[in-house]
Amino acid sequence: MDKRIVVVDGMGGGIGAQLVAKLREALGSGVEILALGTNSSATERMLKAGADRGASGENAIRTSVALGDLILGPIGIALPNGMLGEISPAIAQAVLAAPGRRILVPVAQEHFAIAGLEPRPVGRLVEAAAALAAAALGGEPGAAR
Repeated sequence: MDKRIVVVDGMGGGIGAQLVAKLREALGSGVEILALGTNSSATERMLKAGADRGASGENAIRTSVALGDLILGPIGIALPNGMLGEISPAIAQAVLAAPGRRILVPVAQEHFAIAGLEPRPVGRLVEAAAALAAAALGGEPGAAR
């Protein structure tokens, strides 16, 4: 496996699990997917969706997020105190400082709004993120390798 994708999520890991499943569908086993959850429930859900490895907690995210060529997750992973406080300022800083390209899913957060985006179902947003990841890695969206 030449490329590694890091998926970061918290809460119940639902968006992360959807991302992992779509990435696996689009890219097959040709990439390593590392699931990083703010809690063990989120990590476990992403592992069940097809991630290769996983780790949980602030320190795991802070030290491992830099391993990804791509970093995917809901937009809240880049916002201090995002996701109802599960994203600490240290996690947000690590996500933003990591060398990999970030592909963030613009899901609603209570404390901010994103102007110019029309509301779309989360499933469509996840599909768009997976397509961007496949294109960034030189793959065809929907064509497993």
